[in-house]
Amino acid sequence: MVRTAGRLRTGIRSLVLTAAATVAAAATLAACSTAPSTGVRVSNGGVIQVIAAENFWGSIASQVGGAHVHVVSVISNPNTDPHAYEPTAVDARNVALAQLVIENGIGYDTWMSDLVAASQGSQVVLNVGKVLGVAPGGNPHRWYNPADVRAIVRTLVADYSRLDPANAGYFRRRQAYFETVALRQYDRLIATIRARYRGTPVGASESIFAMLAPALGLKLITPYSFLKAISEGTEVSAADKQTIDNQIRRHLIKIYVYNSQNVTPDVQAQLTLARAAHIPVTRITETLTPPNDTYQAWQVRQLQGIEAALARGTGH
Repeated sequence: MVRTAGRLRTGIRSLVLTAAATVAAAATLAACSTAPSTGVRVSNGGVIQVIAAENFWGSIASQVGGAHVHVVSVISNPNTDPHAYEPTAVDARNVALAQLVIENGIGYDTWMSDLVAASQGSQVVLNVGKVLGVAPGGNPHRWYNPADVRAIVRTLVADYSRLDPANAGYFRRRQAYFETVALRQYDRLIATIRARYRGTPVGASESIFAMLAPALGLKLITPYSFLKAISEGTEVSAADKQTIDNQIRRHLIKIYVYNSQNVTPDVQAQLTLARAAHIPVTRITETLTPPNDTYQAWQVRQLQGIEAALARGTGH
């Protein structure tokens, strides 16, 4: 049963009150005591405690923070829908213990905002949408935009440095390593695809790819209203479906990119049509797959799949 927003917020407040009692009890333990290995630790100030709503931001936060942060990601199961997630008592406890909370915002993970508000703590909150200036209703999938990822890395370094000024230089070095070494193959693939396939018309199943296509220089011609509807689970118009079917049948697109974690009947029909028309299809996912992968390794594999599909679809 789908709970109303009011009932969900009431449930969150109850979770946070329970978590607060647990945190208070934990604080009386020795300074070195910790929560279970999957949770945010009761910190003695030596390591910044971070909770990220999703594991793609969690992976980046962990790599940038290095040895001076401990990061817990709430959404890590590829089968979990971040939009519809209902937090647990463990999540509430982790938020209450955290010094830094990372939420995507833009309507993507409102449950995390509710947890933070209900905890009434003093956590630093990094809201990705607010940092990037994305208005409500905008595309929330900012981790698929290379420029946005770098902007969030800069914000992470600034937040870490405020929380732990003594290690500000360390965080800047971690940033430099992440951007120049860890993201090297990711950046190289983006540049290669953009140089070789700039202007190539492509189709997609949802708005995740609308963030990446411009960086790759690709011309995404799928109606945005369809991409958004599939992403948000709302009704798809008959006109949009007809437009996409026409694009596939007339070979107006060279490849079709789909989110394999959200294959609706409409998307499945388009995949079937694309394969019948011998249009290469390639998949991307919303969250890290596998869940223990790094952000960059995950993205590199997907970019390699896109590059291979473009090679088949264009003949070069």
